[in-house]
Amino acid sequence: MAATNEPRTITIRPSKGWAALNLKDIWNYRELIYFFTWRDLKVRYKQTLLGASWAVLQPFLTMVVFSVFFGGLAKVPSDGVPYPIFSYTALLPWTLFSKAMQDASRSLVSSANIISKVYFPRLILPLASVLAGVVDFLIAFVVLLAMMLYYGIRPTANVWTLPLFVLLALITAIGVGLWLSALNVMYRDVGYIIPFLTQFWMYITPIAYPASMVPEKWKFIYALNPLTGVVEGFRWALLGTGEGPGTSLFISASISILLTISGLFYFRRMERKFADMV
Repeated sequence: MAATNEPRTITIRPSKGWAALNLKDIWNYRELIYFFTWRDLKVRYKQTLLGASWAVLQPFLTMVVFSVFFGGLAKVPSDGVPYPIFSYTALLPWTLFSKAMQDASRSLVSSANIISKVYFPRLILPLASVLAGVVDFLIAFVVLLAMMLYYGIRPTANVWTLPLFVLLALITAIGVGLWLSALNVMYRDVGYIIPFLTQFWMYITPIAYPASMVPEKWKFIYALNPLTGVVEGFRWALLGTGEGPGTSLFISASISILLTISGLFYFRRMERKFADMV
């Protein structure tokens, strides 16, 4: 019997209530993730004089400012490590998180024309925005290695755990980005809140100062910030300073996972309204 090549008809209906995550669709559209990630990278550096150098300049210049004011003038302790290394090591995961979170938060609104015309899992847009930030992180990480070589600092034996802390930073960025991207479609005020939220979050994260300066009675509340575990873990893995895997890291990781799971369900619940409201 000859095989027929009749086209299949796929009917897409909006979900109702708390929809299933259907994460299998992400795998089915994996090539689209690559396309959007590559698009974000090209748009980011299109018609720029310095190109990918901007990935290094932001954390590097921030490190210089911190070194002058916090390390030089304020004499903030750096756990026995040269302050430029101390601050830049923390700025790398922070920059990865903050850039990924901001891009993911605006991903739906900035892709309004595509969302209103073509069907694809909307989750791909914030996910691609987060993945695009990894390229910037890798470029800036090379500068950190050069700085460590200059100061004669060798990575610790725990450096193999570094990808785990990078993954934790990405998971946190995805979780927060899913919440903010969905809310940004419904309420455009979110777009104005994001810069303030990023700045506030930076100051409550141990970037310019060590977590050891936080009083013991505030340690639990401080660990509720998922970036605390990421930054401290980054320093521990590379420099051997700060607090390694322990209660604080467990709390921070738990908050990151909770943000991501809840963000996935909220995103899927609101997905049916995106095309109409974006």
